[in-house]
Amino acid sequence: MASYIERRKLLAALGGVAVAWPLVARAQQMKVYRIGALVVGNADVDSLRTELREALRKSGYVEGQNLLFEFRSAEEELDRLPRLAAELVALKVDVIVAIYTPCALAAQRATREIPIVIVSGNPIETGLVPSLSRPGGNITGVSLIAAELHGKCVELFRDMLPSLRRVAALGNAADPISKLFLEQVQLAGRTTGIEIAPAIMVRGPGEIDEAFAAMKKERADAVIVQGSLASKNTAELALTRGLPAATVPRSFAEVGGLMSYGADGPDSFRRAAATHRVGTRLSEARSPSRGQDPQHPSRHELP
Repeated sequence: MASYIERRKLLAALGGVAVAWPLVARAQQMKVYRIGALVVGNADVDSLRTELREALRKSGYVEGQNLLFEFRSAEEELDRLPRLAAELVALKVDVIVAIYTPCALAAQRATREIPIVIVSGNPIETGLVPSLSRPGGNITGVSLIAAELHGKCVELFRDMLPSLRRVAALGNAADPISKLFLEQVQLAGRTTGIEIAPAIMVRGPGEIDEAFAAMKKERADAVIVQGSLASKNTAELALTRGLPAATVPRSFAEVGGLMSYGADGPDSFRRAAATHRVGTRLSEARSPSRGQDPQHPSRHELP
């Protein structure tokens, strides 16, 4: 998945982490702090690294001097995530940034001690937190209500392509919110009068082209792609098959997909900085009982 990562929100959350690292630690010579980042695909890694580097420099943390990033990408193969999360734990990173639900779950299973900042859809439904008001544990971050936004893509297709009658759904069977994804797309189909067919679940990027071929055979006019499959490869295959494709992560539209609809980055990042106080948790004793409540973004954008 080449995910639209809600960059400013993540930077705000991590900026809080940096500010709260104990001041006494800053006096230690050559003390190096490590931020581990767990992502599904590679499309956002370079830009994410750049923006994290610039934001944390403002708090006195300079990559190569007292700050080190450890990026781990599953390269769209979700079954690699547990091993990659375990690698970050073994490296004793100071915080783990987990982008989207599969990464967040892998990080959660790998550690109950290291603070985890998530940018993830539907954290209650997937078991990341028991509630938004009392999450507990070592997890904070932002809830993206991702499943519901896939349904919004159906409505946008209706407005953009009035002649559209049938929309296919491409889900990721390995993603814990795939059932929610399909339910929301089908609900939007009933609401708009658009037939949702076929609905195809794949287990990896190697099955996507075959899925698109089946959709064209069944005369689908467009396709809604689950966010964890929103890669450059998926966008290119959709173009090759002549299927207008939409999803949630913004990066999908940036690499060739027709459309994406996701949370307003600036607003969501400001909310993360204001409500999570992520840095405060690192200055405490990393108590598993001090999880702070994930928040929803208040605005969304259509790039």
